[in-house]
Formats: sequence, structure tokens, C-alpha cells
Amino acid sequence: MVDARFEDGGEGAMALRAETQADLSVMAALVQDAVLPITEIVWEAKARRLALLINRFRWEDKAQAEAERRAYERVRALLVVSDVTHVASQGIDRADPDLVLSILDIAFEPGQDGAGRVVITLAGDGAIAADVECLDVDLRDVERPYRAPSGKAPHHPD
Repeated sequence: MVDARFEDGGEGAMALRAETQADLSVMAALVQDAVLPITEIVWEAKARRLALLINRFRWEDKAQAEAERRAYERVRALLVVSDVTHVASQGIDRADPDLVLSILDIAFEPGQDGAGRVVITLAGDGAIAADVECLDVDLRDVERPYRAPSGKAPHHPD
């Protein structure tokens, strides 16, 4: 038996659930540099769910794309935080329907008895925080990958 490798997910649709901080770290790496219009964020208070429809860079396909000398890809994916009791944001103009956000990181700040806060850090000092009863975050690709419009992989200077 051989452990799965990061590259093994290159061709399939991503479907992950994070229930631990280690799980969330993997998910955070996959959604780093995802972009979304502010209009694609939905807080469903009755369902206790925060959903974001994101356009994520396919980090799991980057090495393969480079080896094959083909275009980098993005894919639309649904990022869902469940068991949410409260949502807050900072550094975001929620009244601007043309605002495009970029995800830098997702982290979990543990509280008592498994509860805590999921924090989605955005470029430009913005953040979305969801208080949760437990860590339960899903990421699922919902469309076929498409050529990244910029043609480039995201880059962060050291």
C-alpha cells in the first residue's frame, strides 16, 4: 500500500472535509489565492451555514501543467463552513457589489468544548470570521477547470 500523493488529485474534482486543524491546513493551501466577488458569499442563519463560491487556482495541478507546458487552471468551488452561530467581517465594503476578494488563508481558533472560530484572511487586510460549534468545513469543485485568465500562477514575494 502506498500513501496518496498531492499530485494524485490532479485530474479529479476536489471534495474535502476539514474536521481538524490539520485538515484545515491542507484545505487552506488549496484555496490560497482563490478569488470571488463579494456577491458570492451567502450567510444562511437558519441553516447555520456560511457558503462562498470561489474561483480557486488548481495548486494540485501546477507541477503537471508546467511539465506538460500547458496553461494553469482555475476551478469554481464551493467552500462551506457549517455549524455557524455568528459571522463577522472586517476591512470589507459589503455595500460594493463589484468588490472582488482574494483568499490568503483559512485558520481555526479553538474555543471551549470543540467550538471556535474559522477565520478566512483576505488580501488587503480583510477577514471573515465565523463562530462555529465545531470545525466542519467542506470544499467541493462544482465545475470543470478552466484556463486561468492571467495565464500565470499566483506568486507571493518572500
